[in-house]
Amino acid sequence: MTRFATIEGDEPLRVVLVGAGNMGRHWLDVIAETPEVRLVGLVDLAVDLARGAAEQRGLDIVVGDSLAAVASESGAQAVIDVTVPPAHHAVNTEALFAGLPVLCEKPIAPTVAETLSLAAAEDVTGQLLMTSQSRRYYPALAELKLALPALGQVGIVSTEFFKAPHFGGFRDEMAHPLLVDMAIHSFDVARYLLDADPVSVDCRTFNPGWSWYRGDAAATATFVFDDGTRFGYTGSWCSPGLETSWNGNWRISGALGSASWDGEGRPRVELVDGSAGQQGRTPEGRSEIAGALDEFVGALRTGVVPSGDVHSNVYSLAMVEAAVLSAENERTVQLDAVLEDAYSVALANEKRDDVRAALRSWGSAADGLASVSSESAA
Repeated sequence: MTRFATIEGDEPLRVVLVGAGNMGRHWLDVIAETPEVRLVGLVDLAVDLARGAAEQRGLDIVVGDSLAAVASESGAQAVIDVTVPPAHHAVNTEALFAGLPVLCEKPIAPTVAETLSLAAAEDVTGQLLMTSQSRRYYPALAELKLALPALGQVGIVSTEFFKAPHFGGFRDEMAHPLLVDMAIHSFDVARYLLDADPVSVDCRTFNPGWSWYRGDAAATATFVFDDGTRFGYTGSWCSPGLETSWNGNWRISGALGSASWDGEGRPRVELVDGSAGQQGRTPEGRSEIAGALDEFVGALRTGVVPSGDVHSNVYSLAMVEAAVLSAENERTVQLDAVLEDAYSVALANEKRDDVRAALRSWGSAADGLASVSSESAA
């Protein structure tokens, strides 16, 4: 028995895309390149913008400013949410309670509390809610993960991220632009590589004198995972010259050897006996959001819980909130405390009685998330 409703059949999955801005247009291109899905509707509050995007691509689809109306008229089977982050909770909730599974751009919600609400909404509706944590979907990263068992017990994972983008706009005004808008990718990859969740973090942030950001654009953080492994993150969004890839530079140190990845090419492995480990083919698969879309469709066809399921993604968001809290208070922060504080907020703020009842039945964030994880493993 699957935890969420599956969609049978061989016909392409009929999807509605919500959001016709720059990222939405990127998704339009990816959907067009994916024979397993067919776009049947496009939603945006700026209807002329959505209509223009559809006409530019010669799309004969339903266009409007109401998700419910467009989904009903088009016969949609699923939703892809590419709205701005503050709208994610409302759009995702509306879609789930309309009986539509959702693939949502990251972050799946702006806060851990809202994400817990969405996890409970997934429980109540029985519809899949998955986030597109796009940095997970690199074949070379999958190859790196496959190499880890040869390293024996892993003690340290580290990543360096140094870029100097001039975005302009809201990022320049954020209090923690690097941590809140970008670091979640690296934090999530660490969870993916280790198949584990952190228990604590000690983080410090600062803003170099030459920075063009108002808030802290540089950070160092050390996470302790539940098996004792340390994950160290060092990053800056105002470091011109010798920039890393957008995936960062990775190094993993284990009892039997080490592995590294520059974020672009194939990983390197060197074992204690001097060998390079087993060199296999790089796993096949599409990268970034195309890879997320493929996993979403596969999950709906098979019932296999995807790695970006909302219940799991909560922990990646909690890493960000805990890192910010640690930096602002200059102390080590426990992830359980962040989750339980968010659980209290979620209960207090929930507007739907059925979702609030589901949240209350958990007893705690840890118990609610753990029960779903155990069901998925079974």
